[in-house]
Amino acid sequence: MQSLTRLQPTMPEPPIFDQTADTCQHLKERLAAAFRLFAFYGFDEGIAGHITVRDPEQSDHFWVNPFGMHFSRIRVRDLLLVNSEGDVVEGNYPVNRAAFAIHSEVHAARPDVIASAHSHSIHGRAWSSLGRKLDPLTQDACAFYNDHGFFDDYTGVVLDPAEGKRIARALGSHKAVILRNHGLLTVGHSVDEAAYWFISMDRCCQAQLLAEAAGKPILIEPEHAEVAHSQVGSHHIGWFSFQPLFDMIVYKQPDLLEA
Repeated sequence: MQSLTRLQPTMPEPPIFDQTADTCQHLKERLAAAFRLFAFYGFDEGIAGHITVRDPEQSDHFWVNPFGMHFSRIRVRDLLLVNSEGDVVEGNYPVNRAAFAIHSEVHAARPDVIASAHSHSIHGRAWSSLGRKLDPLTQDACAFYNDHGFFDDYTGVVLDPAEGKRIARALGSHKAVILRNHGLLTVGHSVDEAAYWFISMDRCCQAQLLAEAAGKPILIEPEHAEVAHSQVGSHHIGWFSFQPLFDMIVYKQPDLLEA
């Protein structure tokens, strides 16, 4: 009797499309879902916050949320396409000038970055006021070990692209930057990755705030933190970790896909 070889399922990979229009539609669906998830996790704060994704055809253009629309209402059809001058070239709403000032410079400085996320989340804001980077307290925090910057300044709402340039420099080659007295900003090779890193980083801020309020946390040793970073901090893990969240929010709020 011959034994049957069981084929092992392969790990999912980000999709690749033949047509630019299909790529763009996919990115916009992911972007709309990211906004719904930010609302789900309570990352909304009035008119603050923005997530952008680079347009696949015009690399100096990006898609972004309409200024003043609540994250929980954003659909694919509501997204704005903004050019390198900050003009809305597709869409029926104004663009947040702070979104343009920050994200245009991040995208310009980092050609590898497809998406960037920023909001005024509670735990990110609280942690940013301490003037410190995150410590490797947990496995999840190790995704950011030696992989996030710190923007040690605050001069008001970011409306000047020169300020966006300074934020981009503080981000450097990392996946995230803590903006002192402001909040968090994350980037990725996909919308999925940038959004997941933001969700995870805000929770890491919450975990460290809780741990330090309770006592003196024990840090993970540097050599083990580096190993954990290689295991939980890759582009692929960031993308993959977003997939169950995408499935959940589309199941709960299918209207977000309306084009």
